[in-house]
Amino acid sequence: MIGFLKEKSMIEKDNRLPLYYQLMDIIQGKIERGELKENDRLPSERELCEMYQVSRTTVRQTMQELEKEGFIYKEHGKGSFVAPKVINQSLVKFYSFTEEMKKVGKIPSSVVVDFQLVPCDAKAAKVLNIPVEDHVYKIIRLRLADDEPMMYETSYLPLVRFPNLRKEDLENIPMYNLFREKYNVVITKANESFKAVMATKEEAAKLKIDTKEPSLLIRRVTYEGNSVIEYTISIARGDKFTYSVELK
Repeated sequence: MIGFLKEKSMIEKDNRLPLYYQLMDIIQGKIERGELKENDRLPSERELCEMYQVSRTTVRQTMQELEKEGFIYKEHGKGSFVAPKVINQSLVKFYSFTEEMKKVGKIPSSVVVDFQLVPCDAKAAKVLNIPVEDHVYKIIRLRLADDEPMMYETSYLPLVRFPNLRKEDLENIPMYNLFREKYNVVITKANESFKAVMATKEEAAKLKIDTKEPSLLIRRVTYEGNSVIEYTISIARGDKFTYSVELK
């Protein structure tokens, strides 16, 4: 409740804007200015009523709208809290997880859960446009932001394009940086598809979510010229990402 100890904006009873809307604007402002941080507890309904001289009905409507819009979340018996920021990812240009997290002020990191050189299965071979049984690197990574799990990724990379790739490389250098710096890759485009799914038990455990929580299945196919150099299947937490596209 630290953000509420500072001088607060007052609600204007003679303003044309509804009281709940004015209170929403005050709380949103405190969140956006950083006076209220992620997971900070908000004052109780009674405390907000006293602070702003409004009815409990007004406060309840305010909190319902803030929760609906993703600014707060509620925990039974504990109160209301500032929701962690959701990453809004634009789909109009190529992006990397590492760079997107840096843009929103979070520290990205990755844990290489598994790293194998294996014969390619029929499904991945079709996407990569290589013969079945050609060797590929199968890499499973957990992607984190500020040490919080965000995505669980399985990538297939053709051995012929990435000879001598090592697990240690991926533990120390972001994948796309490694592509550029060690293999002189020039990415020309990527295709992605999205599907709402429920995470498996293994995925949910890694992401620290419940299997009943909605997640997003993302399939990415990355090209260098006419050649496919990466096929990645990701499970993204549904409470951490939104995706948008500009229509012209």
